[in-house]
Amino acid sequence: MNMFFRKNNYLVLITLISFFFIFNLIASDVEKGRSVPNVNIKDLVGKTINSKDFDNDGKPIVIAFWATWCKPCLEELNTITELYDDWVEETGVKIIAVSIDDSRNSKRVAPFVKARKWKFEVYLDENSDFRRAMGVSNPPHTFLLDGNKNIVFEHNGYAAGDEIHLYEEIKKIVGKE
Repeated sequence: MNMFFRKNNYLVLITLISFFFIFNLIASDVEKGRSVPNVNIKDLVGKTINSKDFDNDGKPIVIAFWATWCKPCLEELNTITELYDDWVEETGVKIIAVSIDDSRNSKRVAPFVKARKWKFEVYLDENSDFRRAMGVSNPPHTFLLDGNKNIVFEHNGYAAGDEIHLYEEIKKIVGKE
């Protein structure tokens, strides 16, 4: 009787593991093909732009959610700033940084960006509408879009060296692996 229960426990465990593995495979395929949602955000001078209008002439786009109070965000974007000219030259990638600072802090974003000499486009998501639509819980959260504006890679958090992995993903899109 004891051996019967052990075999059943193993069978149940193997079934559950298989189920989760298959579910994750299916879920990751669905997520990879999704596109950017239709949400209005503002540029640094207050002009409204729709996220569907992000464009880079068929080249990759990186969307990086960040905040002025987020140290890992600043590390990531400062590191990318140092590499950005080379990335653009080799792959044509465009970086779009989306601040999730709320309306009380959003006035600080433009001078903050200017002081750091970031060369990429920066937008404000003061109400977190775009953040929610993209499923971002905590910054930094980075998305990579292919030339058709489909999400092909995403990463949450930042540790030194993550930008290398991101760049490898960018190069895969443009065929320069």
